[in-house]
Amino acid sequence: MVRQERAVVTRQQILMAAAERFDEAGYERASLSEIVDQSGVTKGALYFHFKSKDDLATVVIEEQHAISMRAVAAILESDAPALEQVVMFSHEMAREIVEDPIVRAGIRLTLEASAEVGPPQPYLDWIEACEHTFRNAIEEGDVLDTVDPAELARYFVGAFTGVQLVANVLTQRSDLAERLDQMFGFLLPSIVPPRRRHKIDRFRHARWASATE
Repeated sequence: MVRQERAVVTRQQILMAAAERFDEAGYERASLSEIVDQSGVTKGALYFHFKSKDDLATVVIEEQHAISMRAVAAILESDAPALEQVVMFSHEMAREIVEDPIVRAGIRLTLEASAEVGPPQPYLDWIEACEHTFRNAIEEGDVLDTVDPAELARYFVGAFTGVQLVANVLTQRSDLAERLDQMFGFLLPSIVPPRRRHKIDRFRHARWASATE
């Protein structure tokens, strides 16, 4: 049992060090030697847990995706109106990107891979969650029933991705929350029915309570 616990700790050390290097340098410039030095483990320990740098990057992306989707799942189980849920998990993902090196690294690796033939599943899962939520928002009357939830979800994921990417380039994401709020300021008036537009300010300020507890 002690050996298993030690192995779990070692694996997590390596994963965190890899995430920090991938976040700082990207996949191509991050080396396994740097990851070993940063993790404080031996190269043999690294190869015991991970077969290659590619394997390590894949696991970082998987870990990031799991972290993000756990938050989405928890928010979808809340009692908040669906349109508020969209705002909640957008700001929660933004918080994770800013605060969690595994999430930042996973996002960077996914974007780098997307320049060629990257892993589609993170995007597909994110789009599916948004489509489900926008569909619920239409049923609740907070989104126009003329809107196609699938098309809106795909557009929304693209908009979110662009906003966080530009924020990273210009301010290292220091203003990401503000830029997301700005994005919703443009988006919500175009999809919320006139009779519900008095609720837009409430929608924009919706946050997941568990993120701050």
